[in-house]
Amino acid sequence: MRILRFLTAGESHGPALTGILEGLPAGLPLALQDLAEQAARRRRGHGRGGRMKIEDDAVDILGGVRRGKTTGGPLALQIVNKDFKVWEEVMRVSASTAPAKRAVRIPRPGHADLVGRLKYRLADMRDALERASARETAMRVALGTAARRLLGELEITVGSRVAAIGGVADDSPPPALSGAALSKRADASPVRCLGKAAEAGMVGAIDAAKAAGDTLGGVFEVIATGLPVGLGSYAQWDRRLEADLAASLMSLNAVKGVEVGMGFSGASQRGSEVHDALYWNKDKTKVVRKTNRSGGIDAGVSTGEPLIVRAAMKPIATLMNPLPSVDLEAKTDAAAHIERSDACAVPAGAVIAESLVCLVLADHVLVKYGGDSLAELKEHYGRP
Repeated sequence: MRILRFLTAGESHGPALTGILEGLPAGLPLALQDLAEQAARRRRGHGRGGRMKIEDDAVDILGGVRRGKTTGGPLALQIVNKDFKVWEEVMRVSASTAPAKRAVRIPRPGHADLVGRLKYRLADMRDALERASARETAMRVALGTAARRLLGELEITVGSRVAAIGGVADDSPPPALSGAALSKRADASPVRCLGKAAEAGMVGAIDAAKAAGDTLGGVFEVIATGLPVGLGSYAQWDRRLEADLAASLMSLNAVKGVEVGMGFSGASQRGSEVHDALYWNKDKTKVVRKTNRSGGIDAGVSTGEPLIVRAAMKPIATLMNPLPSVDLEAKTDAAAHIERSDACAVPAGAVIAESLVCLVLADHVLVKYGGDSLAELKEHYGRP
């Protein structure tokens, strides 16, 4: 990111999550209700665990907003962890000579436990799993909500849907909807897919995996509509729009693959089946496309067509029927550590990904059009 920059801090069972977003223009309307709506969307989804019944993810605005609008200063947010009251001794900040409670010495395959121990020389792997937990994404959704509001002022909307969970795919074609309308439709499903038959199959697959003490991953799709031509650049490798999108989505817990448009499927087809042919409109004043196989990006630059980006999310690493692992203290074989978790978080992952895409797009909008205030940005953008 070049203009919008953010940082988060906090642990899964610590006192709170905090975040700072720098670079928002002054005068952007931002209300607690905006933040609450997106937080609620993240908590939903069939397959979520018991933590979602405890936390309401209420966001406090600590700085950067006055009388309902941003000031131009850094936006500072906080989400108090309600579960901290029963973890206070485990997560104590002050030094203690007593043995740490709920210490983790048996790593979970696929999680941050072992690599965190080796990288940071941790005696207790809880130090790794607390920060690596997807709980942190509650703050990224909150920060992304501010970026979403900025895009909304320019009539750019971002939405998502789930395309597959486990072995069940929703083959419904991408609907001709705005990003906002797509999310409204997807939110009506407990797994955020569009097809009813697929929904039933996904719910059944999640229930079966949960009953077996297992987990499921899947694929979600994020769509942004109303984008102008010209976000991003091919002038340098690190200015390409899809590069920033891929980096941001790959930073999301459990995401292992990202594609734009046809993505991997285009690699097995001919160029004539992959590229979007160009035509004149009726009065020959504008070049148009009849297809959007590129997913709204050519050569690192937005084309003005809907942005379509997908991500593959692996199954969550915490299994209630744990995989084989090792006890690093006793130096024996052992079943992997078990920590409270979800059976499937793909629907929530799609909502989180929306926020990450909003942050990337808002940054590219500010890079291209500039403006220290919302009014100035709108002038540059050509919006009243």
